[in-house]
Amino acid sequence: MNKIFNVSLDYDDIRLDRWIRKNILSIPQSLIEKSLRNGSIKVNNRKVKSSYKLKFNDKVNLYNFNPEDKLSKKNKFIPNKKEISSSESFIIENNDDFIVLNKQAGIPVQGGTKSYKNLVDTLSKSEIFNDTKPYIVHRIDKDTSGILLIAKSRKCAQLLTSLFRIRKIYKTYLAICLGSIEKNKGELINNLIRYEGKKKIIEEAKTIYKVLDKNNLATLVSLNPITGRKHQIRKQLAMIGHPVLGDQKYNLEAKGDNLMLHAFSIKFIMNENKHNYSVKYPDYFDKVLKKKRLNFFKRID
Repeated sequence: MNKIFNVSLDYDDIRLDRWIRKNILSIPQSLIEKSLRNGSIKVNNRKVKSSYKLKFNDKVNLYNFNPEDKLSKKNKFIPNKKEISSSESFIIENNDDFIVLNKQAGIPVQGGTKSYKNLVDTLSKSEIFNDTKPYIVHRIDKDTSGILLIAKSRKCAQLLTSLFRIRKIYKTYLAICLGSIEKNKGELINNLIRYEGKKKIIEEAKTIYKVLDKNNLATLVSLNPITGRKHQIRKQLAMIGHPVLGDQKYNLEAKGDNLMLHAFSIKFIMNENKHNYSVKYPDYFDKVLKKKRLNFFKRID
């Protein structure tokens, strides 16, 4: 069965693969790529790549690509009132353009093949987004806590995304790392590898760091990522031999503990208004600081 979808103004200039996940079904990238190659998915009856930027009123053609409605519903998380209220309680800023919240560790920002309960589906049922929906402009790993910025409109999302792209939004992370980092400040510059299906992608990553306190057991470090690569901070710290404590993926010594990575603050200027937000690290982070005899308020020059 063939279907045709008209691209609405809200999705103007969005990547085709992202549009598919938002409007059809959250499916693996490899399946999207295969469907584009064999012509099961086209745009305006033409074969395009997954990176194709859709335009308002483009027509997305699906040929014999008809996911069952029940499958879409199965992948959609329907929150209850308690879950909605809990998510709302972590909001620290709520204005006409966006919200800022202190994301709790263990909750993914968006649903996926391995995630059911997620923040976007929860907030979409909140009264805060009655006349709109949450627009994600950046991401935090599931197990990372801290600052998350969510736009309330496509227009605001595009503006914030542009600010991220030109590196005018400044984020600071806190991490507790294994061992003592030798240099008290510097830059981490690496070529990081990731895969889209079988395709190998190499991306340059850059992070500025400063040690706040350290001893032979561990280091408390603040980090300002200049680029925004997947797992950037976690990968880079592991590459210098000081992985984040509790990192199940990049720290071989992790044993089911919480990930000691926290998005501490974010600042930017939008429409000539200055915005600066910060959130305290969670209790489990504080317990590890005390256990490792580290002091957040100490500064090493």
